[in-house]
Amino acid sequence: MRTKELIGRRIQELRKARGLSQEKIADKADISPNYLSRIECGRENPTLDMFIKLSNALEVEMLEMFDFRHVVSHKELKEAVQNISKTADEPTLSLALKVLRAVIR
Repeated sequence: MRTKELIGRRIQELRKARGLSQEKIADKADISPNYLSRIECGRENPTLDMFIKLSNALEVEMLEMFDFRHVVSHKELKEAVQNISKTADEPTLSLALKVLRAVIR
């Protein structure tokens, strides 16, 4: 499964766990419901600002949107990280490394 799909599925899972509609979260995040739907389907590349808006709308720590341990295997997680490292530019890799280090601590 692609990383965008994992993130989208996780956002959808968090939204549904709170009993909230796409419309409600989209309104709270100040985005269109169609855009949120595309994020949840893994067809969009949300920016860091968008992740902040979504985490606030969902009332979760941003880290929770990237917690896929219960959905995928260890091997799939490693592959996802490797795919990100192959396609990301240097500033994105630097940010990703900082996030990973913060999570591991």
